[in-house]
Amino acid sequence: MAIIVVIIILTDYAKKRMSQRAINFKQIQETVEMPEYTVQKGKTTEAMKRYNDKRLKIVYVAKDKYIKVISVMLQ
Repeated sequence: MAIIVVIIILTDYAKKRMSQRAINFKQIQETVEMPEYTVQKGKTTEAMKRYNDKRLKIVYVAKDKYIKVISVMLQ
């Protein structure tokens, strides 16, 4: 069995939004790796996962060897 390692890179904008919304890296990692559902919008993917009474939405671009997180939001 092969182990797949996903490298997640955060843009400065995503880091700013994480800080403003009290979102931690573990939540981003869980949402990207095990989302409740995803939506493709052109080259970007939106991954969603519920945490308590809020829904975490991660907008990212998947590259060959990494995932670049563009934005994060709680809805």
